[in-house]
Amino acid sequence: MNLLSPIKDHHSERRLFIGRVILASVISTILLGLVIARLVQLQVFDHELFAQKSQGNRVRIEAVPPIRGLIFDRKGRVLAENVPAYQLELIPEQVNDIEDTLQRLAAISLIEADAIPRFLELSRRGQQFKPVTLKFSMTDEEIANFAIQRPRFPGVDFQPRLVRHYPYGELFAHAVGYVGALNTNDMQRLDSARYAGSSHTGKTGVESSFENELHGFAGYRHLITNARGRQVPADSSELLDSLPIDATPEPGNNIYLSIDLDLQRVAFEALGERRGAVVAIDPASGEVLALVSRPSFDPNLFAVGMSATQFGELQNNLDRPLFNRAVRGSYPPGSTIKPPLALAALETGATNLTRKSACIGYFQLPGDEHRYRDWKPQGHGPVDLHDAIAQSCDVYFYELSRDLGIDNMHEYLTRFGLGNATGIDLIGERPGLVPSREWKQNNFHGDNRRWYHGETVIASIGQGFMLATPLQLASMTGTLATRGSRMQPHLVAAIEDPLSSARRMISPKSLGNVGIGNEFYWDNVLEAMHDVLQGPRGTARAIGVGAPYTMAGKSGTAQVVSIAQDEEYDEEELEERLRDHALFISFAPFDDPRIAVAVIVENGSSGSSVAAPVAKAVMDQYLGYGNASTE
Repeated sequence: MNLLSPIKDHHSERRLFIGRVILASVISTILLGLVIARLVQLQVFDHELFAQKSQGNRVRIEAVPPIRGLIFDRKGRVLAENVPAYQLELIPEQVNDIEDTLQRLAAISLIEADAIPRFLELSRRGQQFKPVTLKFSMTDEEIANFAIQRPRFPGVDFQPRLVRHYPYGELFAHAVGYVGALNTNDMQRLDSARYAGSSHTGKTGVESSFENELHGFAGYRHLITNARGRQVPADSSELLDSLPIDATPEPGNNIYLSIDLDLQRVAFEALGERRGAVVAIDPASGEVLALVSRPSFDPNLFAVGMSATQFGELQNNLDRPLFNRAVRGSYPPGSTIKPPLALAALETGATNLTRKSACIGYFQLPGDEHRYRDWKPQGHGPVDLHDAIAQSCDVYFYELSRDLGIDNMHEYLTRFGLGNATGIDLIGERPGLVPSREWKQNNFHGDNRRWYHGETVIASIGQGFMLATPLQLASMTGTLATRGSRMQPHLVAAIEDPLSSARRMISPKSLGNVGIGNEFYWDNVLEAMHDVLQGPRGTARAIGVGAPYTMAGKSGTAQVVSIAQDEEYDEEELEERLRDHALFISFAPFDDPRIAVAVIVENGSSGSSVAAPVAKAVMDQYLGYGNASTE
């Protein structure tokens, strides 16, 4: 063993140390180079890109909702407008105890207590710096009340906004409709970009069916924000100058209706407090001149927001004020279908102008003991087709139905527009029903699929399965007035660009002709309708005789409950809601028809004494013999 060998090799250690220093220096130099290169890239080559991103962190784009288009009547009077109103708003991040604040607002009657859970949910779900609207429109009293107590409610304030307003309230509720707050279903079907910033959309009536025209297109503006996204004052004019130009919202188009305000008011008031509907149209163009459904409601309640209690009262009202009877109410048309059935019978040879029936007050099918009663218990005596229409003899049409048959009845009534939607420019129209053998086979089971002769008999006076809307009856009356020419009913007459004032007129649309070309048939049936009102024995002569113009019409009643064969039918003893519906159709002037009207009064009993005066009042006003003042 060599006891003199060295403990350390200083030379080797030095070389190792120098190597490590060199390696560390090289790595450090490389890393420093990479950092410098990255800084050069960020500061020089990518400066513009990251400057824009940095600015984007400070700038928020906020949607600006468009101004909704206005709705006018045919004479340019405003039916739906936008008015300034103060909204009560709460900013969640500025309120320490939101639930306590809402409870105290409810205690001073500024909000409804039953709405508190909904407001709590909205305040939790949205961004904390964005306001939650508690009330869409505040009265002067509410503003004054809150102004006094404002120090008690930090984070709550009222702000000016535009809200939809309907100056004539319930008068146009079913025709113009109303707007309501956007809900989840609305946002799923609507263009989110177009509705950015909007809070309302059309729910019913013209407001809904012409939503695409009325709404317009949203704009946007750039806001300077802090790191939390809240708006702050701009501290640099250079920054503002570098922002893109804000996009101005495009206002919605204005809508001009064919409805006349004065005529609408007369029709509404003529119905009084009774349940029913009135529809008046121009037979030559299909323009709807009046469309009334009663009872009605104030559409402003929906535009500014209502409590759950208020909505419940409307929805649960036995008289159904929210229901549009004019286009959705399906009623048995009663004897109002006798004129088109008479034309069908003449055209098919089921009857002629000289055929007479002996009306003894009832009719029986061969081999059947059941009596189909006439409205006149003692009967009308011998009647021909003209008398059967003018005096509304049921027995004549009972007998006629055997030769005409249900399938011919179905074909010709369908030609006059019954049993199908008219295609009016409103959403939710009901099609009514004109039965046939095929219809019954497709909608019933077993033995019930068979069509019975008795069903044809009652169908001939508009009972049984037969259903029609007041709008369909008005359209049918217009077709009678024009001797077979059908025009599609429409409410909107023109659409106007609010910026250029250019108007796009809505052209009348023909639905063809019913295909009855014999003018002699038309002369006889229409003359019989004239005698309903102005003949010596017409059912509605009480309102027609002495009128300053000639007119034609047909009364009708629709039975609501069935009466047994051996029971006397005394309506005075029936509960009011079980009495017959009263119907009346009419057009005038007789030789140059300018207006066709259909009226139904629910449980009104008599078409000639209850519904006919309503139609007469509407025709008087339109033809210049009314007393309504023009604004």
